[in-house]
Amino acid sequence: MNRVLHTGITVSNLDQAITFYRDVLGLKLKTGPSEFVGGEERSRAVGVPGAWYRGAVLETEDGALELQEYKAPPSPVDRPMPLNTLGAHHVCFLVDNIDAKVAELEAKGVQFLAPVRTVTEGPFKGYRWAYFRDPDGIAMELVEYTPQGEG
Repeated sequence: MNRVLHTGITVSNLDQAITFYRDVLGLKLKTGPSEFVGGEERSRAVGVPGAWYRGAVLETEDGALELQEYKAPPSPVDRPMPLNTLGAHHVCFLVDNIDAKVAELEAKGVQFLAPVRTVTEGPFKGYRWAYFRDPDGIAMELVEYTPQGEG
């Protein structure tokens, strides 16, 4: 494995998600949104019987987020899994100045779960971090990192 190429997120409304990730978070739309695709072969390929979905890819500096909206079948759950659930995930964005980025995002209506936290000891010493959620409630994190708290 060379690197993680993209992280995929299933969203309830692709157009709304693109607006959030592009206009609020500042990611660049690379591809899409596509038309809905599906059928037996696609369903088998993604492991979802009866799948009809569309997607878009947004770029970060060194990777990408792939957003997918399923028209069918309906989701078996109506909200994201709590982070302590097996298979749950979050996306973490590295930022240069977390205080400035938090202020920028709050001005755009993003609500953070708690104030910025600072790790002062242990293997993550130097991390400053804060969690927020996208429009579907999917967990996102900002991290400002200075190795071992230096600088």
